[in-house]
Amino acid sequence: MPTLTAFSCGIEDTHGQTITYIFGKALKKLPPKKGFKSYIYNYKRVNMSHLTKIKSIENLTHDVLRVVLDKPAGITYIPGQAADIALNKLGWSDKENCFTFTSLPEDDEVEFTIKTYPDHHGMTNELLSAQPGDEVLIYDSFGDIYFKGPGMFIAGGAGVTPFIAMIKDLEKQNRLNGNKLIFANKGKADIILEDYFKSVLDGNFINILSNEDLDGYEHGYISPEIIKKYDEDDLNYYYLCGPPPMMEAIEGHLHALGIASEFIVKESF
Repeated sequence: MPTLTAFSCGIEDTHGQTITYIFGKALKKLPPKKGFKSYIYNYKRVNMSHLTKIKSIENLTHDVLRVVLDKPAGITYIPGQAADIALNKLGWSDKENCFTFTSLPEDDEVEFTIKTYPDHHGMTNELLSAQPGDEVLIYDSFGDIYFKGPGMFIAGGAGVTPFIAMIKDLEKQNRLNGNKLIFANKGKADIILEDYFKSVLDGNFINILSNEDLDGYEHGYISPEIIKKYDEDDLNYYYLCGPPPMMEAIEGHLHALGIASEFIVKESF
């Protein structure tokens, strides 16, 4: 389906009202000029949506949902990519949110693994009351993370979602050897798909918990020492996804350990 590629830009006047011409995410705020504050937004695709329905919805953790949709014709993606989706109901059809595909491209259905934030009163809160049969708008895929070669996957919280599809794909191709996942969370109850990752990665699945000190789990935060402890010579790439401050810190750790930027693969949307 044809797509329009464009910058998204909004102008906020001195009373705080923002006019957005094409939607996007804030990247940089320019200095105020002549009573206006200008914003430049991320470069992203603006495209037509596909209408589909929720097939099933269930809890994976206390605050994470697995949402399965009927697969619309024309949807293509590679493991690690994401799409904007919106609920097709009054007041919500124009409120797109970006989520990562956790199904595989060849699957007969589309799956998203979504962390919910009830206190934000946004789309994820609406999903808590969603039912099979509810309509969803899904847009075309985008994203910068894809598998380049054996490496260390480093995730924080819901940042593991691109790696779910990538690891599923590697498992299906019998190519998991030589890959590791370091997964940072606050507590054990926050770990998404812990049993699955243990079953397919075994000792190459490393959990680190900041708020709990448990046997069999690292305690604290992902540090240069943690990376060095689990690094190996045949881990060529370092895949990062998580909250921006975490990603910035870990990228700094990797550079300090002598890892060149060309071997660091991260999501930027």
